[in-house]
Amino acid sequence: MNQYVTGAVIKELREKNRLTQLQLAEKLGVTDKSISKWETSRGLPDITLLEPIAEAFSISVTELISGNTVHNANVSANMLRSKFYVCPVCGNVIHSMGEAAIHCHGIRLMPLDAEPTDEHHLCLIERVEDEYYVQIDHSMTKEHYISFAAAVSSDDMQLKKLYPEGSAEARFKISGVRRIFFYCNRDGLFSIDPVKGIDDRKSGYNEVII
Repeated sequence: MNQYVTGAVIKELREKNRLTQLQLAEKLGVTDKSISKWETSRGLPDITLLEPIAEAFSISVTELISGNTVHNANVSANMLRSKFYVCPVCGNVIHSMGEAAIHCHGIRLMPLDAEPTDEHHLCLIERVEDEYYVQIDHSMTKEHYISFAAAVSSDDMQLKKLYPEGSAEARFKISGVRRIFFYCNRDGLFSIDPVKGIDDRKSGYNEVII
């Protein structure tokens, strides 16, 4: 383990939870002198106490060690607040419905910020019966490709994994979709309103591609 909980983090969380050193000590089965030593950097809690400490503050061990707590207020029913994370080592794609402390291959992943599509990352959308047919005008080489595409509504998220030397296209059930996302392995996350994607296709850009 290359990180460990610090006394400053414990003190900050204790005060945020309005606990005295004695109250925290009683929760953990240690003395208040032990808490004082941790907070003044004269000692560290035993590794076996990490889970009890995290439970005392109602956070995960990952949040405790990183010093970054996560607060989600009533986001469980709103997929439009979706966040995407991509591991730079293995390419793993992780989705959350709000803030989260995500690690992969020992790296703390930060949520991707979606940018509007541009001339190098055009997304053309066609409505075919009850589906959106999504085409991304982008190379799909082993070095430069679209990794995934996703369609998000207020209560659903559809994700399709894409691969190098494959097709940069996907089909999604329309059912309330409000936003289309896709991820370029070099340039990051992009998003578009489905209506704009449909309008761009109708404007004749697809003829230029041909």
